[in-house]
Amino acid sequence: MSLSAKIKDLLLIVLIYFGFCQVGFAQNIDKNCFKTGADRPELYLPLLKDKTIGIVTNQTGLMSDGTFLVDFLVKNNIKIQTIFAPEHGFRGEADAGEHVKNGADTKTGISIISLYGSNKKPKPEQIKGLDIILFDIQDVGVRFYTYISTLTYVMEAAAENNVEVMVLDRPNPHDGYIDGPVLKSQWQSFVGMHPIPVVYGLTMGEYGKMVNGEKWLTKGIQAKYTLIPMERYHKNQRYEISARPSPNLPNAQSINLYPSLCFFEGTNVSVGRGTDLPFQIFGSPWTKSFPYKFTPKPSAGAKDPFLNGKLCYGENLSEPLSDLRAINLNWLIAAYKDYKNPQQDFFLKNLFFDKLAGTDQLRKQIIAGKSAAQIKESWKNDLEAFQKIRAKYIIYED
Repeated sequence: MSLSAKIKDLLLIVLIYFGFCQVGFAQNIDKNCFKTGADRPELYLPLLKDKTIGIVTNQTGLMSDGTFLVDFLVKNNIKIQTIFAPEHGFRGEADAGEHVKNGADTKTGISIISLYGSNKKPKPEQIKGLDIILFDIQDVGVRFYTYISTLTYVMEAAAENNVEVMVLDRPNPHDGYIDGPVLKSQWQSFVGMHPIPVVYGLTMGEYGKMVNGEKWLTKGIQAKYTLIPMERYHKNQRYEISARPSPNLPNAQSINLYPSLCFFEGTNVSVGRGTDLPFQIFGSPWTKSFPYKFTPKPSAGAKDPFLNGKLCYGENLSEPLSDLRAINLNWLIAAYKDYKNPQQDFFLKNLFFDKLAGTDQLRKQIIAGKSAAQIKESWKNDLEAFQKIRAKYIIYED
């Protein structure tokens, strides 16, 4: 073999190696190449030693070998005083919006306090005696997914009570791009707390840095904030996540479609809760021009699903598709145009749609017959302004 041929073969081996180190959802990944924050205990265990901690986590708080982070910390003699559970609960089994009860972890006996419902922000007595609140949750990188709101409230409570916040970072399935309307202040709620677009292109760790840096906490206070970064993470890659982030996001396809389909939650159209394909289908009894049929029924992740027992006509989007690196408004617009029910408006009367959108303009644009391209053009200036803010807090390469 010639020297040039050997060099070519060597280069091919290098390229193959690095290709396998940076693969996406559907391929195997070399565990030695990429690590979540949780899988870097050499960075955080020394900081937790001899400290009393609380931990905000759920069923996604897993290490690469399947060990639950709470169990790993207990095994390493880290003193955990309290587990704080976000929406869907500590084990991730509660429906969206369902009240999550306080209790105790059956395996460790550690007390569990819900951070959902009327207790979204930890009370002073609930964090009394803590040195650090550890935050380890797999997020999906979409504004109306409430884990970033939980992080905000935890940071605020920690700042007010001189407690440190430490975030163990995890991949954002929608990283590397931003899209959607930027939230306006009058539409602030638990499904949108800050002036960011629907898809904001930051990991949970980066997001916390932005909240702190932009002084978005009450009265501009700032938390003592420590980020345990991932190793060999790239913002334009796709990474397999450890566990379903919530009952109705069961796979990569549902997560991929979530920024586009979640707008239907503010309408009289189902997104497939109570079926085997949540956030992979949509439909209603009043959109009969669509070919796909389904009937929502009670299930483990949807005890009383919207349009329970009613035959719905819609579209099935569950076939694998390439990464949807943009919000698709065509499904929403098409459903609005086809909707025919004289008894009910397309949009819910409580205008939850506007809270999801972060503005009332999207609803008004759809009613006015604007095209998807026209609507997206109206987001341009706000997205450019947000991009300048976002750029200050990015710590991972594209």
